[in-house]
Amino acid sequence: MTALVAATYGQVMADPAAAGSLRALAGNPAIRTLFGAPVGLDTAGGFTVWRVGTVLAVLLGAWSVLATTRITRGAEDAGRWDLLLSGRLPAPAVLLRHLGPVMAVNAAAATAIAAALLLSGTGPAGALLHGAGTGLLGMFLTAVAGLAAQVFPARSPATGAAVAALGCGLLMRMIGDGVTALGWLHWLSPFGLLSLSGPYVHNRVLPLLLLAAATALITVLALSAARRRDVHDGLIPATPGRRPRTLLLASAEAFAARRVLRPLTGWLIGVGAYYLLIGLTAVSITEFLRDNPAMAAEAAQAGFAGLGSVTGFTATLFAILAMPVGGFVAVRMTAFVTAETDRRLTLLASQPITRARLIGTELAVTAVAAAILATCAGLATWLGVTAIGGELAAGAALRGAWNILPLALLSLGAAAFAVGWTPRLTMLLGGLPTTGGFLLLVIAESIAAPDWVRDISPFAHLAPVPLTEASTTAPAVMLAIATLLTVLGVAGYRRRDLRS
Repeated sequence: MTALVAATYGQVMADPAAAGSLRALAGNPAIRTLFGAPVGLDTAGGFTVWRVGTVLAVLLGAWSVLATTRITRGAEDAGRWDLLLSGRLPAPAVLLRHLGPVMAVNAAAATAIAAALLLSGTGPAGALLHGAGTGLLGMFLTAVAGLAAQVFPARSPATGAAVAALGCGLLMRMIGDGVTALGWLHWLSPFGLLSLSGPYVHNRVLPLLLLAAATALITVLALSAARRRDVHDGLIPATPGRRPRTLLLASAEAFAARRVLRPLTGWLIGVGAYYLLIGLTAVSITEFLRDNPAMAAEAAQAGFAGLGSVTGFTATLFAILAMPVGGFVAVRMTAFVTAETDRRLTLLASQPITRARLIGTELAVTAVAAAILATCAGLATWLGVTAIGGELAAGAALRGAWNILPLALLSLGAAAFAVGWTPRLTMLLGGLPTTGGFLLLVIAESIAAPDWVRDISPFAHLAPVPLTEASTTAPAVMLAIATLLTVLGVAGYRRRDLRS
């Protein structure tokens, strides 16, 4: 992503009218809220940092949180740390040896980002500063996740707390960029410190030094907390003597619904908040594009026609909704495989329940949850547009959100196939149609690849709903492929052994 944006900068800024429109667009408060304050748009490096810097930082930070809680609190909860901790290494030393590799991955990612910018011909100082800042943010969230794993008595609340810290940091950066009077919030957010470093223009080192110091401090706190707590416990102990929670335990279907409720709630909050923000900024952005035809023409040439209207703008953002919904179904099927390998499904599988019913129930509940997630995004967008006086019917918003469901079900079918035949690749194959398809489309359009390469991506066949009416052929083909993959996955699951 970094290399592609930097390489295509010359084409984007070749037209003086488009360059002026881009600078005006970057000054729009709604755009600053979504992408950050524009710094150095007259350089390829500055434009790249503004365009994809936050996205990469969020992706790296989210991976760091999930990886850290999995290999620390998750491994301890599963009993895989017991033998380790019975040896000569104390708990803080074991924790440090697990945080180190995750931080090393962040360092490698930082090196790759800086190398991509350097090879694209951007300024060395800005490239190194941006790469280092992105890596430090990932390390900071690794330390936060490591501390949460010591404070909370289980992996789930530890992950939730670390993800909440990521979300709060991003929200403070967005508020600080959108409201000038609250710009001081940047100093309290890791994302804000990245913004304050100003690569390619200001090249400030102090904000990154503060981020590094905060990372070191939180790491020390995590190691200290590891020394003070008991194994399989946290500084906040588990609630003793809790009344048994027997709701939704009467059947395999009810149990599947029970397992999905908590993660679905978290995804609903995150996706709903983002699409509410999209709705709140839709009118401001579309009015700007109507007043700047050069920028609207550039967007249309890039494949985003109709951004001058609320329906066109929301249609573009609803297409992107396929990625979080597809990611949700892939995560849920991966959790199903994890529950199997951790022996949490053994008793259920030993009941007079067929294997087909077991996985079929999980697939059905996950599909319903994906539909609920898409519906929430549609309603949140409609609510945001309506709150600021824009024109978007609730039915149109829902049609736009539901338009991506065939693509999400394609991800679910790919994940089901992986569960049946290659469980270790469930997350990868489940995310391939959505995340992989979107990246393929972006790359194909960026390098002007032949049409047949672009057409491989399912996104190339999504109609821009509600700007236009939904097509029937492409969704039917996606559903047919999803059904075939699901049938093959169920057949494979019936034949293979558990935990294999």
